[in-house]
Amino acid sequence: MMEQTELDEILTGVRDFVRDEVLPLEARIDETDEFPEEIIRQAKAMGLYGFAIPEEYGGLGLSAYEEAQLVFELGYTTPAFRSLFGTNNGIAGHTILEGGTEEQKTAYLPKLASGEWVASFGLTEPDAGSDPAAMTTRAVRDGDDWVINGAKRYITNAPVADLIMVFARTSPDAPPSKGVSVFIVPRDTPGLSVGPKDKKMGQAGAWSADVHLEDVRVPHSSMVGEAEGAGFVTAMKSLAHGRLHIAALCVGMAQRLVDESLAFALTRQQGGAPIADFQLVQAMLADSKTDTLAARALVLDAAARFDAKTDVKLGPAAAKYFASEAVGRVADRAVQIHGGAGYMRGVAAERFYRDARLFRIYEGTSQIQQLVIARQMIREATRG
Repeated sequence: MMEQTELDEILTGVRDFVRDEVLPLEARIDETDEFPEEIIRQAKAMGLYGFAIPEEYGGLGLSAYEEAQLVFELGYTTPAFRSLFGTNNGIAGHTILEGGTEEQKTAYLPKLASGEWVASFGLTEPDAGSDPAAMTTRAVRDGDDWVINGAKRYITNAPVADLIMVFARTSPDAPPSKGVSVFIVPRDTPGLSVGPKDKKMGQAGAWSADVHLEDVRVPHSSMVGEAEGAGFVTAMKSLAHGRLHIAALCVGMAQRLVDESLAFALTRQQGGAPIADFQLVQAMLADSKTDTLAARALVLDAAARFDAKTDVKLGPAAAKYFASEAVGRVADRAVQIHGGAGYMRGVAAERFYRDARLFRIYEGTSQIQQLVIARQMIREATRG
């Protein structure tokens, strides 16, 4: 944990940067599906590519509780901004942090923290999304090398990635939780190719694409960790942290939508009065504010428990489930409060309505979170 004054300085700097520099560019980013290079350079200089990476590897070393507060600020603008460096701090960087050897951490994490390299998390496949047990990508041992064949789908930052954490089945006959390993595969490895950028409903500026692996040969030293078959456990640990991160991002977006809704309600006139005077509009504002406050409190509580290692599974799943569903409700109400204007391109409520929809899908769908929560409840009750 860093000193509160230092954290406050970071939060203030990020808040000002987001609101002064990134917000004015949101419409342009949505239209062009591209982030200005100057913003990327400034994000690197601010340490945003490594805020969740420990200080000994060049990052800011924020705890989960501190990270949540930072991500509240990042979530106030287009989620594509956070996506620029989200995988370095999140599921990709944490794959090395959670499962890698000290040599691997020393070799890779400093370059991820500085933004010199961008990493992607290659788990999802055409027929294996929420259920990684259905993974078909294979890695076969050949002397001191591994040869990987398969395909990955919807891989965030793949078009710009320097490294891809590729999950592959290394023991076909082993149970799913014990037969998967993960490999650090550089983008320029022969046989690895990245497809065209996906055309998505929202989150313009956050790029994703398919990744294809055809006889990709990597040395055994590229396997994350020292034990074969540890990839599934590493993925689950990385996803637990990632769920907290996404939950906090949803809180930031929900707060932005509340602010947009209130500002519009105070200025939009009907019958000679601002619509904020109408009780049914007030009810929607109240519900959205309550959803936002509840999500914020849950995220902070889950993050504190995650740091204390008293709950590293159920809490993150519950936070992600509630916050992602809540921001969907808040976004829907924002469009309703805006009326016809809320359905028009160029209006923040319309853009965030499209952006918010993805949060209930990635890092595990809402339905997967329900299963994680319930199964953990049953497991704890059975253990007595």
